[in-house]
Amino acid sequence: MGRYLPIVIVALLTIYCVVEVAQAQPFAVRRMPRWLWATFIICVPLIGAVCWLLFGRPTAESRGDRTGRGHPKAPDDDVDFLRGL
Repeated sequence: MGRYLPIVIVALLTIYCVVEVAQAQPFAVRRMPRWLWATFIICVPLIGAVCWLLFGRPTAESRGDRTGRGHPKAPDDDVDFLRGL
């Protein structure tokens, strides 16, 4: 069983990364287009998956998400909102 564990881990990591590539928004993926990332992950499973996680995966900045950057998360955290009550 122990010798099959690395193969199972690589297979699960590959499946996870392919699903994540398929669900990623096209404009948010970094470095390469989505179809090229999917091909790379499938053809070179371990290296492709690790490269996707490090270099291609969308970040909050690439998605255009600004939550947590100077904006309050809830109305009661916003000083201007509380001042207007």
